[in-house]
Amino acid sequence: MSYIENANLKLDAMRDRDDIVVLAIESSCDETAVAITKGRQLLSNIIASQIEIHKRYGGVVPEIASRNHTLAINNTVKEALDKAGMTLDDVDCIAVTYGAGLLGALIVGVSYAKALAYATGKPLIGVNHIKGHIAANYLAKPDLEPPYLCLIASGGHTTIAYVKSLTEIEIKGATQDDACGEAFDKVARVLDLPYPGGPQIEKLAKEGKPTIDLPTPYKDKDTYDFSYSGIKTAVINYAHKCQQKGEQLNRADLACSFQEKVTDIMVNNTIRCAVDMGVDTVVIAGGVGANSVLRAKMQQRAQSHNIQVFYPPLVLCTDNGAMIASQAYNMIKTGAKASDIDLDANASLKVWE
Repeated sequence: MSYIENANLKLDAMRDRDDIVVLAIESSCDETAVAITKGRQLLSNIIASQIEIHKRYGGVVPEIASRNHTLAINNTVKEALDKAGMTLDDVDCIAVTYGAGLLGALIVGVSYAKALAYATGKPLIGVNHIKGHIAANYLAKPDLEPPYLCLIASGGHTTIAYVKSLTEIEIKGATQDDACGEAFDKVARVLDLPYPGGPQIEKLAKEGKPTIDLPTPYKDKDTYDFSYSGIKTAVINYAHKCQQKGEQLNRADLACSFQEKVTDIMVNNTIRCAVDMGVDTVVIAGGVGANSVLRAKMQQRAQSHNIQVFYPPLVLCTDNGAMIASQAYNMIKTGAKASDIDLDANASLKVWE
């Protein structure tokens, strides 16, 4: 019997169980992350961060990220198993992010997961990174059920997705240029703030006021789409004009103005879409979902429309293995087949794929 035939037989045998043990690997960017879940219960969630390494370069250097994944992944798997009090014999299946992300970084995780699955005879589940971010909410709120609207806000994505079921996603709006997290990082560099930009801007913005007028993309247009390139450019131009005029730049006010504009747009589009669709539940996913201003605004706006808002704890907003394990569990329960050992990394994988 071939590996894939055996793997699918094992998956079929476990679909009715609520205690499926998943070991999940996430290496799409600069976090080497491994988690173990049992059903909707999180047993361990280990993250080997590379932030300090990439901070000196002002952003992620793909080849350096890949090399450090290679160095960290084996020990991270061992640590996750130890924290869960398990061995590989206790694991039912291996899950791994195969896209989207940095190609070299993805290849490290995919290659390791394929070797581990083949050597142990465990089923392999290839997981979409963005669907993983959405699925983090099921760990935070195990009774969450579709349908609901999800704002996916991260370094690479800004999307409003209608989650119709565990297997069906319909895109209602998306960025047409920069993602919100990408804009945060670029503006942070203009303000001489270290990487990653999002937390640094949020911290600086607390000292300022939203006194600087920035453009609103798609103003008065009937769309749920986003655009952050113009806002980013306006920030850069404002900083340059201050420099050219010999005026002192109020960095805190500029950071606050930028954060207010960006979060307003995300909240307005999401709540407007929810109201138009008659959806009563909104969830937030992705690294920018850790922003406290975004969370507070979404909660406030939603309450005025009798809409519930849920979001994961901070540790499950940024890249982590737990969200990949959660999505793998969803896939198993809804009849997904195992991935074969020829699974390839896909850097440009779309959220609906």
